Amino acid sequence: MMTIKLPVPPFTKATAIQKVRLAEDAWNTRDPDKVVFVYTEDTRWRNRTDFPVGREQVHQFLTRKWGRELEYRLIKELWAYGGNRIAVRFAYEYHNDAGQWFRAYGNENWEFNAEGYMTHRHASINDLPISESERKFFWPIGRRPDEHPELSELAL
Repeated sequence: MMTIKLPVPPFTKATAIQKVRLAEDAWNTRDPDKVVFVYTEDTRWRNRTDFPVGREQVHQFLTRKWGRELEYRLIKELWAYGGNRIAVRFAYEYHNDAGQWFRAYGNENWEFNAEGYMTHRHASINDLPISESERKFFWPIGRRPDEHPELSELAL
């Protein structure tokens, strides 16, 4: 029996914002063992050139991702919502094993089932090399502090 992942659709502005922040918080743990359980067993993704299907493939994808995107810090922001769908824009910063910093910008379209689990995630992402002095995300690894500016406040 599947538990409920609050909030559930249909989303209001408040519950969509809550769902986006919960997703951001989960991804900022960089723990695939925890993150995969917000998705359905048969979840379907498009992420750049990767098309994982199901929790196991998503787990493998996230393990690879966070193995190469070091000191990863992410901010997500609600763009639109309706019914059981949410659209977000996001930015994250990381460096590779050579020490080059990047800021990745993108958009995601999400679809949820009635229990609040994500069934589909479609992401479009662009990576921009940045210098360390151009970084904007400096909180300790983990959850972004509530007082940290959001994307709009950072003009991103």
